[in-house]
Amino acid sequence: MSIHVHYDLEATMTTLLIRLNNAPEDEVDDIRQLLDENHIDYYETDAGRWGFSVAGIWLRDDSQLQKATELVDTYQREREQRAQARYQEARRSGTNETFIHRILHSPIAVLVYLSLIVLILYLSILPFIQFL
Repeated sequence: MSIHVHYDLEATMTTLLIRLNNAPEDEVDDIRQLLDENHIDYYETDAGRWGFSVAGIWLRDDSQLQKATELVDTYQREREQRAQARYQEARRSGTNETFIHRILHSPIAVLVYLSLIVLILYLSILPFIQFL
């Protein structure tokens, strides 16, 4: 019994559409939904246990790359505009969080972080101080 395997060298290849490292989960969900609604065939990979692999959304058919890229670019522009509008509204209404707000809401955490920063700076320049 003989098995013949046919490799189509001109077949389409998978293409990375977007990296998912540090991407907010709601954004990734929206992109998945956008691709599903537009019948774009994709799959996802994660970074793996040690984070060495590429976490991303890949297109199975690179002929869909232009359409998928346009959809994702449009989505990200709209998301950015919504975020800017929320930020501007928070600034106008005085509800945006500033450093002063953080100090007032959690002074102990701010002191701990500032203390750690000072300690790291001190330890970083200590060899140079001792050298002089």
